[in-house]
Amino acid sequence: MPLSKVERTVSAQSGSKPHLTLYSRTYCHLCDDMLAALESLRGEHDFDVKVVDVDADPVLEARFDERVPVLEADGRELCHYLLDEQAVRAYLAGFR
Repeated sequence: MPLSKVERTVSAQSGSKPHLTLYSRTYCHLCDDMLAALESLRGEHDFDVKVVDVDADPVLEARFDERVPVLEADGRELCHYLLDEQAVRAYLAGFR
């Protein structure tokens, strides 16, 4: 099933792995920074990141307002604004 225009998935490899959701905006430098920081963890962990543009959905825009980026996993917020490497590594370590 194709992703909607508000979502894109950034995958490393196929298979069973953790899935993260990054709520962001296209013009947000902090969002770009968080995605780049996540990519730097790929050498240690295999995971998927679904990037969701909050401005493309009025419900998400209202929910997050200016509070982006937000990184979630399994419906739980791992961090916002800046990548919390410790929290993300702890989450990803559960998949080894």
